[in-house]
Amino acid sequence: MPGRAMTYKFLNTFIDDLFAFTIKMPTLHRLATLRDDVIFFVYLFQTWKYKVDYNRINEFGQGGDEEEVEEKDATRPLAAPPDGADREKRQKLDDDMAATQATGSEQKGGAKQRKK
Repeated sequence: MPGRAMTYKFLNTFIDDLFAFTIKMPTLHRLATLRDDVIFFVYLFQTWKYKVDYNRINEFGQGGDEEEVEEKDATRPLAAPPDGADREKRQKLDDDMAATQATGSEQKGGAKQRKK
């Protein structure tokens, strides 16, 4: 139940108690209003005692904390390497990928020519 609706029900229950014990009412109605108060206080005690565990993994295998970490990683700005040593490695990888793609396209072209 949403917190706002619970608050309205809580206030309504205490107003009912006030009227039940100030105006002459049947005993069962007075007991029913007290029962509602007891249930509400049990609910408050349970929410205080058993906090929500946001790290717990749900039935889909996702945890509440992981989403925040992924969001932070996605919005974090990219960092440049501190020196030029990484540039050489990246350049070599880029050259290797370009060579692999060129070889792959030549092989596809050659296969098309063979089919003709």
